[in-house]
Amino acid sequence: MRSPPRRRAAVEPGHARPAYGRDPALLPSPRRDGGTDSTFVGAKPSPRTYGSFPRILGQFVRDEGILGLEEAVAKMTSMPAARLGLRDRGRLADGFVADVVVFDPARVRALATYDEPRQFPEGIEHVIVAGVLVVDRGVHTGATPGRALRRDRD
Repeated sequence: MRSPPRRRAAVEPGHARPAYGRDPALLPSPRRDGGTDSTFVGAKPSPRTYGSFPRILGQFVRDEGILGLEEAVAKMTSMPAARLGLRDRGRLADGFVADVVVFDPARVRALATYDEPRQFPEGIEHVIVAGVLVVDRGVHTGATPGRALRRDRD
């Protein structure tokens, strides 16, 4: 009788799970998505709230070349949607909810720090949530069409 094959995984505490983990070398793993945890609560939320995805795109894709752009986008969109059972999200396709971020790959970068976490990133030009424009030319429109989603229900 054979033992099942061994699998490797990175495990991090939930309160310390930035999108890139404690070791950015883990990002290229085919099983590692770009999901992150964070909160908007309090005077000083985690800088992940404003900076995780811009940091992946700016630092780890553009500057360090740890990931390709297409791979990074999949890790931040379709992979987490599939993991959470969100059947109509994570891809640009007919019948899917239109959640889109338009960014400038040459300019995108995180500005949030632990001292100043509420800093919007640079290079995010437009954001569409559920088909509604919420960021236009880098400025929030005031629209708030987003809603909480539940695993395998939405």
